[in-house]
Amino acid sequence: MILHSHLDSWLETRRGLTDSLTGKSIGFVPTMGALHAGHVSLIERARRENDVVVLSIFVNPTQFDDPGDLAQYPKTLETDLEMARKAGCDHVIFPNETQMYPDGYRYRVSENELSKTLCGAHRPGHFDGVLTVVLKLFHIVQATRAYFGEKDFQQLELIRGMVKSFFLPVEIVPCAIVREGDGLAMSSRNTRLNHVDREHAPHFHQALSSATSAAEARRLLKEDGFDVDYVEDIAFGPSARRFGAVRMGAVRLIDNCEVQL
Repeated sequence: MILHSHLDSWLETRRGLTDSLTGKSIGFVPTMGALHAGHVSLIERARRENDVVVLSIFVNPTQFDDPGDLAQYPKTLETDLEMARKAGCDHVIFPNETQMYPDGYRYRVSENELSKTLCGAHRPGHFDGVLTVVLKLFHIVQATRAYFGEKDFQQLELIRGMVKSFFLPVEIVPCAIVREGDGLAMSSRNTRLNHVDREHAPHFHQALSSATSAAEARRLLKEDGFDVDYVEDIAFGPSARRFGAVRMGAVRLIDNCEVQL
C-alpha cells in the first residue's frame, strides 16, 4: 500500500497508472478517517470490482457548521491505515486543508433543492462543503467507480445528481448500511457516545423502522428521550425512505430505512 501525504505524489503516481493500466479500473472510497467496519465493506467491494483501489482520508472543514464538532471529530490515522491495508487498499491519499483548498474555499458547488432539506435544513452550508470536496477528489483520483454508504443517503443522492449534472465520468456505487449487532448504524461519531448513550442509541433505528408513520416515529423518539432534529418520509422514484436525525448530548446521529407510503 502506497501512502500519499501530498497531492503531487498521488498525481505523479496517477499519471504512471494511466500509462500502465490502460483499460483497467480504479475504485475510490472517500472518507474522513476514523474507519470502521462500514468503511472496510466499501474498500472490500471496491477491491472485488476494480484493478486498483484508492482511499482518501480528509476531515473536510467546509462541511462542518459547528467548529466544536470539527475539533472533536475522531482522528485515528495509524489505525485507519492498517485497516485499509488489510482490506486490500492500494493507495491512500491524505491531503491537508491547504492542498485541498488553495483558493481558500472561494469556489464551491451548491445545489438548491434537496440540499436545503433534512440535514441541510439543520446544517447550513454542509452540503456545499460535501459536494465541493467530492468534486475535487473525483478530479484528483479520476476513478472508474466511487463507493458511498447508504447511511448518508441524502449525501449519496446529491453526489449522484452532481455527477449527472456535470457529466462526470465516474460510476457512483451505493452500498447498504452496515449496522452493529444491536441495529445502530455504524458511524465514526459512535465512538463519541458515552456508555449510557451508546446503550440507548439503538432505540433510534428501532423507532424509525417500526413506526407506521414519520409522525409516530418522532413521537416515539421524543418519548424515549431523544432530541429530534427531524423525521421525514420521502419518496425516491418507486420507493420511499424514512430519514431521521437525533442528538444525544453533543453527538448527532443520522439513519434511514425503506418504508411503504
